[in-house]
Amino acid sequence: MKRWILLLAISCGTLYQAIAEPPKEGMWLPLLLEQLNYEEMEAMGLELSPEEIFSVGRSSLKDAIVSFGGFCTGSMISDQGLLLTNHHCGFGAIQTHSTLDHNYLEDGFWAERLEAELPNPDLTATFIVDIKDVTPQILEGVTDDLSEAQRSQLVRLNAQQVESETVAGTHYGAVVKSFFEGNRFFLFITETFEDVRLVGAPPSAVGKFGGDTDNWMWPRHTGDFSLFRIYADSNNQPAPYAENNVPYQPKHHLPISLEGVAQGDFTMVFGFPGSTDEYAPSYDVSMTMEQTFPTRIHLRGQRLQVINRYMAGSEKIHIQYAGKQSRIANGYKKWQGAIRGLRKLDAVAVKEKQEAAFQQWADTAQGGKYAGLLPAYADAYTSYREVDIVREYLNEAMFGIEAVVFAWRFNQLVQKSKNDPEGDGWREELDQVRQRSQNFFKDYHPPIDREIIPSMLSAYNDNVPRAFHSEAFRKITDKWGDDFEGYSDRLMKKSILVNREKLDKLLLNYKPKHYKKIEKDPAYTLMSGALENYFNNARNQLAASLQTIDSLDRVYMQALMEWQPNKRFYPNANSTLRLTYGQVDTYEPKDGIFYDYQTTLAGIMEKAAQQIPDYDMPEKLKELYYAKDYGPYGFNDTLPVCFIASNHTSGGNSGSPVINGRGELIGLNFDRNWEGTMSDIMYDPTQVRNISVDIRYVIFIVDKLAGADRLIEEMTFL
Repeated sequence: MKRWILLLAISCGTLYQAIAEPPKEGMWLPLLLEQLNYEEMEAMGLELSPEEIFSVGRSSLKDAIVSFGGFCTGSMISDQGLLLTNHHCGFGAIQTHSTLDHNYLEDGFWAERLEAELPNPDLTATFIVDIKDVTPQILEGVTDDLSEAQRSQLVRLNAQQVESETVAGTHYGAVVKSFFEGNRFFLFITETFEDVRLVGAPPSAVGKFGGDTDNWMWPRHTGDFSLFRIYADSNNQPAPYAENNVPYQPKHHLPISLEGVAQGDFTMVFGFPGSTDEYAPSYDVSMTMEQTFPTRIHLRGQRLQVINRYMAGSEKIHIQYAGKQSRIANGYKKWQGAIRGLRKLDAVAVKEKQEAAFQQWADTAQGGKYAGLLPAYADAYTSYREVDIVREYLNEAMFGIEAVVFAWRFNQLVQKSKNDPEGDGWREELDQVRQRSQNFFKDYHPPIDREIIPSMLSAYNDNVPRAFHSEAFRKITDKWGDDFEGYSDRLMKKSILVNREKLDKLLLNYKPKHYKKIEKDPAYTLMSGALENYFNNARNQLAASLQTIDSLDRVYMQALMEWQPNKRFYPNANSTLRLTYGQVDTYEPKDGIFYDYQTTLAGIMEKAAQQIPDYDMPEKLKELYYAKDYGPYGFNDTLPVCFIASNHTSGGNSGSPVINGRGELIGLNFDRNWEGTMSDIMYDPTQVRNISVDIRYVIFIVDKLAGADRLIEEMTFL
């Protein structure tokens, strides 16, 4: 296959071209808003200057935005480090602190004073200090005669040098991120706080109202929020958890507007969207719709059937599996919506039409330099499809078994015990394994695994080519055939890794020689065999395909920009700080169906009347409804709950603040509509809507339901 090498980096001029028509989508770098977006934003209702949104020398909106735990977004809403994010973002912390005696998931949690706020080891909050374009430094020495491996290594070394030189002698962090498929590079200077404490969370009947029934759907009535606080040392600097740490004083916090929203209002969403693939070729979209997403949906659906049944029958199991179930179900439903949306858009045909036009241009442009690009894509994806199925079944079937995931956690202990029994490495690893074991069994119910194992192994056996089966797995099928029920009984009976009493005894008296007991454990054997076979066989073919595709992606991105010089391109999401803007808006998902932009407390009452568990609501909330006791948060004799707008968001934007044109907080982003979940791949302005909880409902819950006056008093209202 012909290897395509990018000859030149994207010029700034290409990115800064004036566009013939305004964009209807995009996740934009705040550093470039003034050049690319400000005029349009101002016309839509923005009243702030570019410097008030993003500045290094002065306080700006960016100083109120944090990456929460690396998987969500949060925002500063007081000058005492009070952090607002989603309930589902804080779910893990809330669950960790929950017990049968103090079930904070069900009952909610509100710290009555600073000393009662709960610490969360390993939870962090990261601010962006500065963003810099470092493309020339990162591409220094990159020439057209380098192989892909050589290019990647040089880029990596250049990035490491830039990162280390930037933060030498400081407490800041630095990371270089690739943009436009490796054509441009930006440096992000960060400040990370390690002491983040749980302050408040509504009961799940508010914070998770609607549950799986409403997930990814509109209309929504979910008070999806939780409150944390960032703590710092006496100098307002990051520090590990310590009792004498004090509330952090941010450079900026968001004032809160209680004016509400109306159709057409300007909205900004500031946050850290995780991953999108807007410029994927038709081959990628086709594989996603026909193979990748259907595989995940099928396997997660089987696991959810078992987990949901057990959770419904036991409060203890419900607490144990609440976080796991939510993570599994979230993707399960999202991918169904994405397939539906892509089919509705006829996404593959749209991509193919674009590619046909591109090919016509490429055949003659610049001497046919790009003429072979799409045929090379077709070859690469043929190879990729064949082996990606192995990865999907490894991740979703084999590692859909909790015992297998837990067994993987013992790998380093086994290797260090085997290879260096006289060293200290195994002792250090043993301490970590003991802690992992405690955490695992706290939220593990073996009968659930016993029921899940047969379906996962059966699916793996039926869909992964035998050439990619490990020797360990072949021994299982040679002995047990397709009787995975019988094999599951044996694994659960023989494995010490799923028997807390036996495992505790082993770890209490552990010596390096005991690695053999772990290595022979059926759960460990299943795990190690699957991984060893994957790394020895499938991974090499997969890596080769992905390297080819990555190279083609870079060239294709460059070619698209040359082909459409008047189009304003935005980079795919990559967990870096982005700003999207849009308007509060309605939509019509189907012929004859119209969805308004706002929901109210009356809708919660209507759903609660259906007697569905996902629609349980607190009695006190009912009392407030009947008394119409909404305080200053209601309007027209009702209380707003959620609203929708046309902001382009993705995973990672959970917890992002929704900000009006004056820089005031009006909502908290937590979801997308089901019809719009395909927006990670293709955006449809008529269907894509981000869903936010109205800030008036958030403050109402804190004030009227929780009675947390001390928190209200430290917020700024405009």
